[in-house]
Amino acid sequence: MLDAARRHTILTTMGVATMAAMLGSAGASAEDKDALRDIHGQPSWVLANDDVEVAVTRLGGHMAPVTFARGAARPIRPYHVSPWQEEGLADLPAAVLVPLRGDFFCLPFGGNGEAFRGEQHPPHGETATEAWTFTSRDRAADGAETLTLSLETRVRPGRVTKELVVRPDEPVVYTRHVVQGFAGPSTVGHHATLALPKTLRALAVSVSPFRLGMTNPSRFSDPTAGEYQSLAIDATFTDLTRVPSLFKEPADADCAHYPSRPGYADLLAVVADPAALGGHPAWTAAVNTEEHWAWFSLRDPAVLPTTLFWIEDGGRHGVPWNGRNHCLGLEDICGAFADGLAPSTRANALADRGVRTTHDFDATKPKEFRTIQGAVRVPATFDRVARIEFRDQGLRLVAESGTSVDVPVRHAYVMGTGT
Repeated sequence: MLDAARRHTILTTMGVATMAAMLGSAGASAEDKDALRDIHGQPSWVLANDDVEVAVTRLGGHMAPVTFARGAARPIRPYHVSPWQEEGLADLPAAVLVPLRGDFFCLPFGGNGEAFRGEQHPPHGETATEAWTFTSRDRAADGAETLTLSLETRVRPGRVTKELVVRPDEPVVYTRHVVQGFAGPSTVGHHATLALPKTLRALAVSVSPFRLGMTNPSRFSDPTAGEYQSLAIDATFTDLTRVPSLFKEPADADCAHYPSRPGYADLLAVVADPAALGGHPAWTAAVNTEEHWAWFSLRDPAVLPTTLFWIEDGGRHGVPWNGRNHCLGLEDICGAFADGLAPSTRANALADRGVRTTHDFDATKPKEFRTIQGAVRVPATFDRVARIEFRDQGLRLVAESGTSVDVPVRHAYVMGTGT
């Protein structure tokens, strides 16, 4: 049985050279050729208005860089772009590593090292590793700009439509993925990945009320492969600032401030508590206390109940990591940690505790997944998000210090009741 870290980055059967040849020979329409730009080594579409600019890669549909407050003297660029992007590396250990950056939609989510009913999905699915096709670029009467892409899956036949929307005066990106013809159970998730600042504890992270916090139920990082972890195995917690560690001293690790444990790679999960949310979205927030901005994501907890923290702060030393990758994945998912499809369909550490770990797809009924991700400038006194207040015309981020910032956003969108 492969350990969790190996499942997270397992080899796929298609090498980088093969994929490059496929993309070069597939050909793109004149319309999407004109729209593509080479950004950090990957052909990408760009969607922009006066407030937000979004780049999304053709390969894998990875969303980054994203620039918020793009017209300001200090624009905000919260997302991570992996450091090997323009090095021309071949035969990476997983196809998802080729464009690895920002946020991307995973179907099935996870390592997928084990075949499921004869299906051998790549890590994080074809939606994160194959070439998307340009469908349309539209502007609505209210100024909303929409980029629509599509992907035909082959391991399990289906079609996925990706919509990215930016609206005037709203510092967010609305995402919607519609899945059709993809029959059977599957994990699913959004793999949002932020760049870690260099200063210790400069990024303060918080989440909406959660009913379960848990570290990875098996070893996540394998020292024999040059990988090192700091968190305890299969431990529960109720406070992000006190997560059980592998060490006697300190016995607990602060997983609310980053970077705080350079040299380690860890995984933990928090499961949203819908009863405490009052029908509002579940949320995750990260405040950069040096650059003074706050990033947040919103989701429907009934659809994506779990948020994984992938804490990668130079803890992996194999190719292409080489001890130099520094990022924080804040991944909203439905799955059994990062183990993938097959383990998520069986009894597992989350399912045993009443947490949903798969969705059932009906080939005759489209199924959609919505998220909102955004970032805003905050005052220097804004330390860490204590709560989010949802209002008719947006939301209010309230800091532990008491400072607050109002954000115009149509948060009902993620609950399926807004457009």
